[in-house]
Amino acid sequence: MAKKTDAKSAPRLKTMYQEKILPQLMKDLQYKNVMQVPKIEKIVVSMGVGEAIGNKKLLDVAVKEITKITGQKAIKTKARKSIANFKLRQGMEIGTKVTLRGAVMYEFLDRLVNVALPRVKDFRGVNAKAFDGRGNYSLGIKEQIIFPEINFDEIEAVTGMNIAVITTANSDDEARALLSGFGMPFAR
Repeated sequence: MAKKTDAKSAPRLKTMYQEKILPQLMKDLQYKNVMQVPKIEKIVVSMGVGEAIGNKKLLDVAVKEITKITGQKAIKTKARKSIANFKLRQGMEIGTKVTLRGAVMYEFLDRLVNVALPRVKDFRGVNAKAFDGRGNYSLGIKEQIIFPEINFDEIEAVTGMNIAVITTANSDDEARALLSGFGMPFAR
């Protein structure tokens, strides 16, 4: 679980952003106003559990795992439309997600970049081209067991998750510079 932060101790990445990354981005991107510098708005962590159609217990396990990883209660997501080939009906619960903001967001990003990603087998960096054209970055993780909060002996099944980092950047280059400042290990 992510620890609660009081007013005196801000997350490590937040203070690093304010003291080092923000002035460096202002200089590199030649901004005159601090408000122009991109920042991270939120991080959305989601997990699709297609097997939940036949076994509802897997969805509850996924909610517990994402809650444990992020430190914030996850919600169940429902199917938007019916798909007959997958025996899926509109309104069935088939996934889970959590939206992180503020201190919890910075704590999660710190653990993702410095603890979880280096634990990926044969890790050579994350895809540097996974930006959407508006400065948002999406990352797919194949195994939830890279997070130290997950006990390998207690998992039901190895599942993947999607992590979307939403920024205020106007372009992909600005967002890449911002995430590089936070230490995101982009592949060369």
